[in-house]
Amino acid sequence: MRIAVTGSIATDHLMTFPGRFADQLVADQLHTVSLSFLVDNLDVRRGGVGPNICFGMGQLGGSPILVGAAGYDFDEYRAWLDRHGVDTGSVRISEVLHTARFVCTTDKDHNQIGSFYTGAMSEARLIELKAVADRVGGLDLVLIGADDPEAMLRHTEECKARSIPFAADFSQQIARMNGEEIRLLLDGATYLFSNEYEKGLIESKTGWTDEEILSRVGHRVTTLGSRGVRIERAGEPAIEVACPEEEAKVDPTGVGDAFRAGFLTGLSWGVGLERAAQVGCMLATLVIETLGTQEYTLRRAHFMERFTKAYGEEAATQVHTHLS
Repeated sequence: MRIAVTGSIATDHLMTFPGRFADQLVADQLHTVSLSFLVDNLDVRRGGVGPNICFGMGQLGGSPILVGAAGYDFDEYRAWLDRHGVDTGSVRISEVLHTARFVCTTDKDHNQIGSFYTGAMSEARLIELKAVADRVGGLDLVLIGADDPEAMLRHTEECKARSIPFAADFSQQIARMNGEEIRLLLDGATYLFSNEYEKGLIESKTGWTDEEILSRVGHRVTTLGSRGVRIERAGEPAIEVACPEEEAKVDPTGVGDAFRAGFLTGLSWGVGLERAAQVGCMLATLVIETLGTQEYTLRRAHFMERFTKAYGEEAATQVHTHLS
């Protein structure tokens, strides 16, 4: 399968302040705050939902097509993704804007002060999926992830107009979207991804019941945190897959992206929904055990050993054929 992943491309600049923000604030001067914090650490991480998902697919041996907008400072990030099996030929490079960036400082009480710079992400709305499809010889599935909201709507409309199967995955952007926008984004999707909280929010904002949403999408994929994932189809029994046992719980950031990477790769292998979800849960477990969204290493023998322990010999045999 030729799978394109649209979504934000960003870098995270994470700093640690050894004191407390609260100690630096003067109650009667909050209207004229002017503060500078001397930080101890700076951690620059590659991020954005599009690259996170594509990185995971590349680790599993896939060749995902990243679709999004980045700045003229993208060269190093592009080289990293290219080395890890990601097709970056459809990334739009802005001539005037930096790549989107999240800058955040955390104090000793785990309070945070952060800013998100949209930057080149705003140009994602200018990308035509037809040009992407023409370049790679057609698209079998497009995942429409959290990105510039206008880009998400345009990509969805184009998929519908060109009869390209798509997966709706608006995650972080759901908070700023209204019911009509969400209805447009999910109606006709082959897959609808969300976590449990987002599932309720989707129903609340759209005014559609769970049954009404299932009648409008092919599959509803809901991640359940430590309980794994549930896949629902109208008129069919739900499929539930548990998570493998964790060796450590280091950082949950990027776990959802890793699940999607494994699930989409499993679909491309043709191993079925349950197996695809198992691959997704196993990859997500590797991410939660690692600090950073793209810092894990997939060692195939280790991956299969843990996969076999979690899901059994039959499942492992089906997956091992593709992973090796």
